[in-house]
Amino acid sequence: MEQISVFLPGILLAYSAFLLAIISPGPNVLAVMGTSMSAGRLAGLALSLGVAAGSLTWATLTVLGLSALLASYAVALTYIKIAGGVYLLWLAYKSFKAARSDRDVEVSELDGGHGTRVGYAVRGYVIQMTNPKAALAWIAIISLGMQKGAPIWVGVVIVLGTFALSLLIHALYALVFSSPAMVRLYAKARRSIQTLLGCFFAFAGARLLFSRS
Repeated sequence: MEQISVFLPGILLAYSAFLLAIISPGPNVLAVMGTSMSAGRLAGLALSLGVAAGSLTWATLTVLGLSALLASYAVALTYIKIAGGVYLLWLAYKSFKAARSDRDVEVSELDGGHGTRVGYAVRGYVIQMTNPKAALAWIAIISLGMQKGAPIWVGVVIVLGTFALSLLIHALYALVFSSPAMVRLYAKARRSIQTLLGCFFAFAGARLLFSRS
């Protein structure tokens, strides 16, 4: 129980960073919205499953890679946290910049027209796995929860928790944003959402940069 209390704050911070990141209208979110609106909820749900599977893959690869690296080079944690902290501060800058922008949320269906549910799931997985920023994002998220000497179960909890969050949130997008009215409502709250994201990413980035463990 004492060990759980030591690592729980970091795990919750990693969950929070991931949750707020997928609340932001990025390519994955916009793809789910657009597909749900044009091809229906089931297609959107299939795409969501693929995106969540991609998140699971990225999280697993990151945890395994960081664990292996730290097992050989304990000092690497310091450099990983610096890289993660800088990336989170960059995300904060991007969020604040987006909050000031007048550009509305734009959604569209994936190229290629309507397909099978399996096809949408595969495309969702490919979208997530080919995101060039995913590796840095996952390093930042995992390093928030991984402290020096963290046991393997901490990584497992982060991986399974973020997978569950990804599946739940993207599925909710697929169900809710099959209506154009909800997209307009979401667009009205965009600036507040981006400002909140910026504040959190700035806090999380500073925490990583100044963390001693």
